[in-house]
Amino acid sequence: MSTSTPVITETDVKAAADRIAGRVRRVAVTRADPGIVPAAAEVWLACEFMQHAGSFKARGALNHALHHLENGTMPREGVAIASGGNAAIAAAWAGRAAGIKVTVFVPETAPTVKVAKLRALGADVRLEGTAYAHALEASIKHAEATGALLSHAYDNPLIAAGAGTCAAEIREQAPDLDTVMVAVGGGGLFAGTAAAMFPHNVRVVAVEPENCRALNAALEAGGPTDVDVHSVAADSLGARRVSETAHRLATNPLATSVLVTDEQITAARAALWEDRRVLVEHGAAAALAALVSGRYSPGEGERIAVVLCGANTDPSDLTH
Repeated sequence: MSTSTPVITETDVKAAADRIAGRVRRVAVTRADPGIVPAAAEVWLACEFMQHAGSFKARGALNHALHHLENGTMPREGVAIASGGNAAIAAAWAGRAAGIKVTVFVPETAPTVKVAKLRALGADVRLEGTAYAHALEASIKHAEATGALLSHAYDNPLIAAGAGTCAAEIREQAPDLDTVMVAVGGGGLFAGTAAAMFPHNVRVVAVEPENCRALNAALEAGGPTDVDVHSVAADSLGARRVSETAHRLATNPLATSVLVTDEQITAARAALWEDRRVLVEHGAAAALAALVSGRYSPGEGERIAVVLCGANTDPSDLTH
């Protein structure tokens, strides 16, 4: 593994927080009822699904855009990005907020609700191939041909640091936390959360679907490796390869990797609806699924925050 791989720190997260202050919604943190979570633990739900653009990714996208605008490195062609949906929606929202052009590349398999939202935000939407890798290749070619600034769904220090601002806000509201649980796709949210939490001796549990486990596989292999992706949550957690930054942070003793089944994700999503009338996307239910299913067993009195990270979903598939 290259020693030059950037590993973000709490300083990066604080810089991002200062940059995006007043432009994003502060995450709401609420106590979970013991009916759906282990009674032995004190569990808090971090409702980041109410964020602009429907997910935590708005934070990183805005941090990325504002950084380049501040430093005079934003080209006239704006930003190009490939994403299964949420990162692209966030980039489109950030582009509109910052007054820059955004061209997004998504697989043809991206959920219709996400594509519609992209277009409503004014992005130039390009449908390419059937997987994230196809959209990524097309975005690279576009950036090379036009001079657009190539962004990344998760493997960028500015994106990850922006994501970490959510964790920093959670700790401000629940300062005695022992553990934060997050869903993992490519590792941006995990990396930012780890950077914000590790200095305060707070554990971070990285939760992935069994058949969508880029971080878990990287830990097994000793470094990022390509994985097959097949999960009900693949539209938001379907990265085939985790970032090196996330992998390096995941080797910290304060990090724990947990896998859940699609059935457990679906059950947790339905339970959240029944208990709170809150509808999140499958990927956002993954972290809660680890707790509800028992895949992660908390200690007596453990203080846990579960990040519900996105709600760009179709309500008609609640039981699927």
